[in-house]
This record gives sequence, C-alpha cells and structure tokens, in this order.
Amino acid sequence: MGTSDLPAPVVRRDTAPPSDPAALEAALRERVDGEVRFDAGSRAAYSTDASNFRRTPIGVVVPHTPEAAVEAVAVAREYDVPVLSRGGGTSLAGQCANTAVVIDWSKYCTGLESVDTQARTCVVQPGIVLDELNRRLAPTGLRFGPEPATHANCTIGGMIGNNSCGATAQATGKVVDNVARLEVLLYDGTRFWCGETSDEEYAEIERHGDLRATLYRQLRALRDTCADDIRRRFPEIPRRVSGYNLDSLLPEHGFDVAGLLVGSESTLVTVLRAELKLVPVVRERSLVVLGFPDIALAADAVPEILPYEPIALEGVDHHLVHDERLKHLNPQAIAQLPEGKAFLMVQFGGGTVEEADELAHRMLDGLHESEHDPEVAFLDDPAHEEQLWQVREAGLGATAHIPGHPDTWEGWEDSAVAPERLGDYLRRLHDLFEEFGYLSDAGPSLYGHFGQGCVHTRIPFDLYSAQGVADYRRFMERAADLVVEFGGSLSGEHGDGQSRGELLPRMFGEELVAAFGRLKAVFDPGDRMNPGKVVAPYGLDEDLRLGGDWAPYDPRDLHFRFPHDGGSFAEAANRCVGVGKCRRPNTEGGAVMCPSYQVTLEEEHSTRGRARLLFEMLDGHGDSAIRDGWRSRAVKDALDLCLACKGCKSDCPADVDMATYKAEFLSHHYAGRPWRRPRSDLSMGWLPVVAQAVVRGGLGRVVNAFTHTPPLSRLAVAVAGVADREVPWFARQSLQSWFARRDGSVAGARGTVLLWPDTFTNLFHPHVGQAAVELLEHAGWRVAMPSEPLCCGLTWISTGQLGIAERVLARTVRHLGGHLREGGLVVGLEPSCTAVFRSDAGELFPGDRDVRRLTEQTVTLAELLTEHSPGYEPPRVPDRGARAVAQVHCHQHAVLGWEADAKLLRSAGVDAERLDSGCCGLAGNFGFEQGHSEVSRACAERVLLPRLREEDTGTVVLADGFSCRTQIHELDSGGHEAVHLAQLLASALPE
Repeated sequence: MGTSDLPAPVVRRDTAPPSDPAALEAALRERVDGEVRFDAGSRAAYSTDASNFRRTPIGVVVPHTPEAAVEAVAVAREYDVPVLSRGGGTSLAGQCANTAVVIDWSKYCTGLESVDTQARTCVVQPGIVLDELNRRLAPTGLRFGPEPATHANCTIGGMIGNNSCGATAQATGKVVDNVARLEVLLYDGTRFWCGETSDEEYAEIERHGDLRATLYRQLRALRDTCADDIRRRFPEIPRRVSGYNLDSLLPEHGFDVAGLLVGSESTLVTVLRAELKLVPVVRERSLVVLGFPDIALAADAVPEILPYEPIALEGVDHHLVHDERLKHLNPQAIAQLPEGKAFLMVQFGGGTVEEADELAHRMLDGLHESEHDPEVAFLDDPAHEEQLWQVREAGLGATAHIPGHPDTWEGWEDSAVAPERLGDYLRRLHDLFEEFGYLSDAGPSLYGHFGQGCVHTRIPFDLYSAQGVADYRRFMERAADLVVEFGGSLSGEHGDGQSRGELLPRMFGEELVAAFGRLKAVFDPGDRMNPGKVVAPYGLDEDLRLGGDWAPYDPRDLHFRFPHDGGSFAEAANRCVGVGKCRRPNTEGGAVMCPSYQVTLEEEHSTRGRARLLFEMLDGHGDSAIRDGWRSRAVKDALDLCLACKGCKSDCPADVDMATYKAEFLSHHYAGRPWRRPRSDLSMGWLPVVAQAVVRGGLGRVVNAFTHTPPLSRLAVAVAGVADREVPWFARQSLQSWFARRDGSVAGARGTVLLWPDTFTNLFHPHVGQAAVELLEHAGWRVAMPSEPLCCGLTWISTGQLGIAERVLARTVRHLGGHLREGGLVVGLEPSCTAVFRSDAGELFPGDRDVRRLTEQTVTLAELLTEHSPGYEPPRVPDRGARAVAQVHCHQHAVLGWEADAKLLRSAGVDAERLDSGCCGLAGNFGFEQGHSEVSRACAERVLLPRLREEDTGTVVLADGFSCRTQIHELDSGGHEAVHLAQLLASALPE
C-alpha cells in the first residue's frame, strides 16, 4: 500500500451547531449513563480553557463510566456532531474549546482499576487527577513519573492528550515515554487496546480483516512512506511535542500506536483507559539553587550540569521573582534565593539524604572548575524545597496580571530547543521581544524546564485591538521561524491546538503536515474529533476570547470600585487565566479554594467556572449563551453555591475574588425588585439590627426559649426562611454593655487600642470579647470600645445588599475617625469582620482617607501582641496547651494571615497544628440558607469533622471564627467545642 492508497488529508468541515440540539440532548439523556447538560450556564462554563480562545460547546456530557462515554460518542455519531474529550481543562493552546459535545471525564471516571507492582504498571480511567493517582499508588512505592505544574488538578486523560511533561520529565521523560497501552474509541465506534506492535501481533490483527486491521495497514503504509521525512524533520531534542507522534510508528520505536496517539489532543480518538508505566518513588531529594547575572547566562550553564544527572533542572528569571513579590506569593521561599537575576533550580535524588547531597556537591565542584561560577543556595530540608518549588510552579498565574503593567498572554509560552542552544535562543527571543515592543522592566518573564530546553513565558500581546492582534500574529510567525532556525519545537509540552496548529508547516514542512492530515483522515475521516485543532486548523487569530471586536457590557454603576482592575467589572471578570488551581480536590498545604468544587466536583461550582460565566454574561462578542446580563438565572445558580469564603482571593494565582464578584452580582440581580430576594437575605443580612434589638431590649432569654423549643423552633426558621438547623443563642448581655459597666480600665503603658465589638462577639459570644479585654490589659494596653451600635456591614455585603452595607460602613468609619486620625489601632476578634476593615472597605471606598487608615490600622489580636507589643510574653498554657488543633477561618487565611497566631501560640507553649481542612462549610450566612445544608455539611465532613473525631477529648480546638465554632458545635465533632485564641490565652492569666 502506497501513498495513493492512503486517504487524502482531512479537510475541515463546518462546525455550526446541530440543526436540532433538543433532539440530540434528548437522545443523550435517554441513552447515556451520566449527566447531560445543554443549559446556558454549563455551555458558558466550558466555553474556554486556559488559552486565548473561546468557542461555545453544543453541550456537556459527564459520563459515570467509560462505557457511558462510548454511548455518548455513538449518539454524537448518529447526529453527526463533533466530540471533544476534556480532563482538567487547563490546555493553553485552545485544545479544550470547541463547538462540540464535550465529554468531561473528571467527575466520575477517576478509577485506578489495577496495579501490577512486578511489571510496574497500572490501569486508570482518564479522569483521575495526577496527585490523587500518586497518592493511591504511594503504598506500592511507585508513582507516575511526569508531573506538570498543575499536578494537583490535571487529569491523566488530559496529560495523555497533551503529552505532558513537567519538571520531573528530566528523569522520567514525557507522557509518551510512560504509556504502555491505551484503550481507544474511534468516532466510527471501533474500539481496541493498542501499544507497541510486534510483527507477529501485526499479522494477527491483519488476519481479522476488520476496521482495526484496515487502520493498522494504513498506519504502516503511512509510516513507510514518510519514514525518511520523519527521521529528517523531527527535531532530536528532549521536548518535541508539536505535531503528531509519527516517530512512534518507526521500527526503532516498535510501531507504538499508543505512543502515536499520545499528544493527539482529542483529534484522533477518545481515550477510555490507559495502562501506565510507573517509576520508583525517589526517597530523598536535595535542591541546589544557582544564581546568575541574567537568564541567558543561566541557560549557558545547563550543558555543564546535565552530565551530573539531576532529576529536575528548572530556570527562573528575576521578572518572575519580582512578580511573585508584588503578589505576595511564596515570600519565605523567595527569601532563600541566592544573589542573582536568574536562577537554576537543580534537584538531585537518592536513597538517602547523604546520597542526594553527594551528587549535588559533585556538581558544585564541577561548576567551580568551569567558566560558570554561580552564587549558591543549598537546601536539603523538604519543607524549604517545597516552598522554592512553588516559586517555579506559580509561574503561569504569577505573571498574568501584574499591577501597573499590561496583562500578559499565552501563545508563545512553550517553545523548546536543544539544551546546548538554549542560551543563544533566549538572547534572540529577547531581541524579538524588544523589536515588537513587548520588552519592559516587567518582562516578559522567562522560565521553564531548562534541563530539557523548554521555555515558558507570557507576553504582553495587545489582544484588545485589531492592530494588536495583527502584531500578535506577526510575532507568532517570526517566533516560529526563530525556533525552527534553532532546530527546536513550537511546543515543548503544551501542545499545538489552535495557537500553533497553523504554524506546523514552518517546523515540519508541507509533506509531513500533509501526512498529519492523512493520519487524521485514517482515524477520523469526517473531521468530527475536536476539529480545527492541530490539522486543518482554525487560525491563531480566530475565535479569540478577546480580540479587536471584543466589546463587553462594562457597567459603571458599581458598588465595589475594583481598584485593581481599573474600576472595570469586565476586567475583573477577565482575571481568570484558567490554570484551574481552584479545581484541586483537596486542601493539602493549607489551601482553602474552592470548597464548593471540592464537594461537588462541578466545573460550574469552581472559581474558574464562575469566572467564565461572569465573562460570558458581559457578552463581549454578541454570541454568548448567557444573554440576560445581571438578571441571569444561570449566573445566579452558579454563584449560589459560592460560600464567599474568599479562599480564591489568596489561593488563586490570578487574584480572582469571587466573594466580591458574587456580592456585586447579587446587588444588581435584585436591583429594583427586592421582593425576589429570598427571606434569608433579610433575616441574615439584617441580623445585626435584629440581634441588637433582641439583646439590648433584654429579650435574649425569651427569644432563645422560642428558637430552641420544638415546634416553635421550626416555626422560627420557617419565618426566617433559613435552613432547618439550630439557631445560635443570643447573649443575655452584650459585650458593649459588660464593658460599660465594668469597674474602670487599666491605664495601659502601651497606649490605647480600640477593641472592635463585632456583631457576633458583641451579641452572641461576648465571653470571647471579655477574654480579649483581660488579655489586652495584661499586655499593657488601655482598651477602648465604642458604645454606639455600630457594624462593619459584613452581613449586607455577603447577601449582596451593598447600598445598605456602604451606608452602615460609612457610619462606622465616621465614628472611628477620631481614633484612626490619632494613629490608634483597631483590634478585630472576628476574622470575617476584621477582613471587611482590611479589604472590603478599601474596595468600596478606595479614595476615602479614613477608610485607608482603617485598612492600615486594623490588626488581629495576635498581630497586636506579636508585632505591636514589644517585649510582651503571653501567659504559658502548659496544662491545656499540650495539644491544640486550629481551624483557621477562611477570611483570616485569605486576608489576614495566621502567621502571627502561630508565633503567639508557640510563645505561649501551645503545640498547635493548623488543620488542612479548608472551609468549615458554614461560611457566615451560607450554611443557614435553604438548599445549602448538604454542601455545608459535606465541606465539614471532608476533613474537619473526621479529624476532630479522631482527636483526644483533651485536645483544644481553636477557631476564631464564629461560623467555625458554630459548625463544630452543631455537627458531629466528637464532643469538641471550639474556643477563640483570646479564650485560650486568657484562661492562663493569673487570677
């Protein structure tokens, strides 16, 4: 069989939506075991990935099993509509954005079906997340080798689709080097396992005479026809990811059909299962960080390091470090870097620490004898190594939105050359940046997997204007020619997709690109598998998420001023870069984002999914699935399960603040029609007023009896429109009343500090405030407290009643103005209210000087005692402090920080463990609202409650947040009751 017997290269077909989407949806619902979604919200959430591109899908299928996905493809085939497989949705070249039926594997198809420790292989379903796979494999001492920076949320299916690599590929290779076999499905329904194929196996396949036999025969003919071109034109570099892996079909690679399909970006087959090759876990590691005067000189040193066989060799320039400093990312790690403006992170592995250290010292000795003499920082502490590794892994998000500089974008973010030529390539790339006007003191940053010649960057393309888009195209073409001149690859691990598909002829030549088209025709002659990507591609300037014609609705009647986004809600909604960190299924390492995704595993209920809906709501291209603006029910539904925890404000590398976006949306959603608000918005939003009336009116005993006596309690929650759960007990005496009646106050050698009587401390848990007063006076402070019924406005903010919140907060600022103008500090006890002063207030009133003072002069109890009370030693709590676990409030994590608390507890002799539990699930009003009980409890049961049930009854449970203490009290926490930091320390004060 020759070229004439092969199909002609595939020609792209029209990908217009189906003529009868309702019939397609009905057929999928009837026949597919899974979830089928054709609603506007789902289609909007899946309209883009982490790339510059946007295409609204036909619909989304979330199969329960791989077999259900097979049926979904069968239905799509009957209706002649395209299909796109999607894993974590973090593709940077547009692979996961298409007008197709999207199959999302990540919710249910997450099985580890078998492990063969002798053969060092395992069989997995495509939706399993890499870190989860390696966690399950840990008892075997084995792991899957490649580890992209998105390892906490990327799926194996997505890694196979992109031929992912990561830093560990230095030792383990790309995904193509770590796949034994694949079970695949063609669009026509043909299904089989494939891998390396011996001549005997090929003959056996041939004997069957079926569709698979025809396909294999055509693949062999294509290989034989193109073998010389493949050997000549495929770059012999570690990171050639561009194009299809035709080299896997060569005899020297065992006619490996699985290898061929790795990196095919859902354009050839649907992967149902994968048999993966595993590697032993590296027991011990040492990390050496080398500092150089510039990034090109750092790259020049790479060839000298490679003979010492590091297991990872990463490059980072000073622009990335500067960007992370601006964003307050990884400050402890950055402080450990040696002198220099560019850094190589060189990691060695061994069976013992000594073995790894010895390898590192051998390298250092060799470098000192060479022309390279870098500054050195040597680390063999795993905690410090992990922190420094986070500097590198945060690159994509950290360089996206830099204050005071143009936004940066992907496109040319993944080129690769031979490591020996990397330094010169970076110099020429720098010159190209300068020629196009992209160079500034802010970058572009250059970083990546330097040990394999792979370079990552984000470039300040002007994707908002027609001329800017034209310049972007010219740059991409010139950059492609440059990397080809250096014998490199357009992509080193991110794939081609739409960003680089049309540039492939520059790298491979027309004949090999025609062979790619024939390969596509062998597997998918109708061009129904993710059309327009890799071959017969859409243009790199088509389907842009922005573009010269992007004209979103940009409302100006805003409550929050969005000072970090130029006052633009549209720019705020465009912050998300799609990296998908919010899709982490766990909170290891102290993360919080995103609790609703962690318990639902739904894209729409991730920070990224919600950001996509808000972006689509603004309808910048006039073709959005969401056409009703602020009144959108789809957006409202997606935001409904947002706990407003603010975890994304600190955990998202692009600084998305969904709690603020939700509040702003709700204020406009209900504007002019307050009767549409749920009753809980009134009962919870106006809680400060109700609680003041109850407690100040001496009605606490009566109301508590009413709300805690069945069936009156059920009547109370029904009237309030809240969930059927215990109503918190009102205090009999407010903190303010207690403070006004106490016998005098300590003069205070340190001066006067104002203790803020937030609603929850003042009217529900005044004993917390009383303990704080005693502690502050013990520390030498004179305590002052407002006597008026003031409020920070938190409950109105969280329910989106922002007009009222602004008035309440403005009144509070007026009352505190005198104290603030004298430089006095304000101490907050309730983290959520303290966070309003430190964050929300400044975003509601960015130009108000008193608000600015309030933001700068508000401190937590721990901050006051550790940072503003020099020489203070807290009381030791040896009896109760032997063991404590801390549930850190989400707003404290996101805005205030817990470092001062940890320091104070150590000084007090408390062995405190911060739980990796994320959000407790109550989150202020969220857990009390109807329809949220299941998610609220699931958040608590994910980590928090099981850990508390495991703890000894003598363990102290610390929780400064009223919500956290309430959740622990009401749910099954093993009999534990949580206390505030002030209570714990005050309990050790002398009588």
